[in-house]
Amino acid sequence: MLSDPKKRAQYDTAGHAGVAGYSTEDLFGGIDFEDLFRGFDFGFDFGGGLFDLFSRRRRGPARGNDIEVEIAIPLEKVASGGEETVRYGRYAPCERCHGQGTADGKPPKACPACQGSGRQVTTSQKGNVSMQQISTCPVCHGSGKQIGQPCPDCGGRGEVEKIESLSVSIPVGVEDGTALRVAGRGMASPKPGGAPGDLYVVVHARPDPRFQRDGADLWRQETLPLTDAVLGTTLKVLTLEGGKADVEIPAGIQPDTVLRLRNKGLPRFGGKGKGDLYLRIKIEIPENPGREERELYERLRALAGKRRRHFWE
Repeated sequence: MLSDPKKRAQYDTAGHAGVAGYSTEDLFGGIDFEDLFRGFDFGFDFGGGLFDLFSRRRRGPARGNDIEVEIAIPLEKVASGGEETVRYGRYAPCERCHGQGTADGKPPKACPACQGSGRQVTTSQKGNVSMQQISTCPVCHGSGKQIGQPCPDCGGRGEVEKIESLSVSIPVGVEDGTALRVAGRGMASPKPGGAPGDLYVVVHARPDPRFQRDGADLWRQETLPLTDAVLGTTLKVLTLEGGKADVEIPAGIQPDTVLRLRNKGLPRFGGKGKGDLYLRIKIEIPENPGREERELYERLRALAGKRRRHFWE
């Protein structure tokens, strides 16, 4: 009910009367009360009946945990897409003991202290109220198993860490931070017969000294000599494809001017054209001009002064 907007509205408006006629499955079927209260020790042994009342579904062995790894690819691979090799570590069932944790590879015996439940139950009576305190079994530490001779390869854990290597397909124009899912390549299930988790490969663009990425657009800084900024020039600009594009620099261009080269960026994710390449113009001011350069700048300053005087006159 809580997860259904219509039923929730009926309950908020009319209370219990508003949801009359609904079964417990209708009202609470979307809520996993066992997950909700797991980890809380209320001092009562509810057993499975309370949770079965609200959640009528069969539950198989626990699924293995997911694994997340990050990779950095060059901008060229972002532009072209293709295969990329990923190496990562994960725990897999021990081959020697077949995941049992025992030296002979046979299933371990049930813990005699808890009869395999992994829990220790203490019952106390107060008047007409019977209370049960449930705690982790101190002998098997909650596993419910007793391993006499542990496997020498895994030390009784039933799993060993392995370095896995696989190839993932990078889509063209993949956006930074995209997580690619590889089903079944995560951690093994802690229970026999359980499904393994998934592997999530988070893709980032590797920092590039030539360009700065902004989505599908690329940015690049170009520095011009003062003379080219004043007189204008034709600039050959490096592109991601490896070639160079001719860019006309207008005379009198100002610092931090941004020029745009259309369709010279990255492919847009999903095949919707290409981004642009933006050039931010910086102007280089001579720090220690030579004698002849200084004389020329002095003449330029004198000419500029005359021009200003003529303007005011």
